[in-house]
Amino acid sequence: QVRLVESGGGLVQAGGSLRLSCAASGRTYSSYSMGWFRQAPGKEREFVAAYNWRGGLTRYSDSVKGRFTISRDGAKITVYLQMNSLKPEDTAVYYCAARTGDDITDVGAAYDSWGQGTQVTVSS
Repeated sequence: QVRLVESGGGLVQAGGSLRLSCAASGRTYSSYSMGWFRQAPGKEREFVAAYNWRGGLTRYSDSVKGRFTISRDGAKITVYLQMNSLKPEDTAVYYCAARTGDDITDVGAAYDSWGQGTQVTVSS
């Protein structure tokens, strides 16, 4: 399995920005995808964005498209989530996930490894 460690969460006012980081270590594969999910209190976990490591393809949920950007560090096995124009409804615990293969699926059950999560709170 891959070990994932998220960082970068915090408290921000509506309209502000945050950048989350997810550093991967441990076993690596020739092809894999990494994604971000989030879970707000009392709600189910939902897909946010995914990145295909080998091809650089990305996928976003409709709720964050145009505001969030997922990217990678070329030298490290690290994926970022740049979040702009944040809204109170973006408040949640954000989780990084990884899976083998090139498919940038939005299905959480398809991911093999998960981080511990980082809290993002957006005040109105």
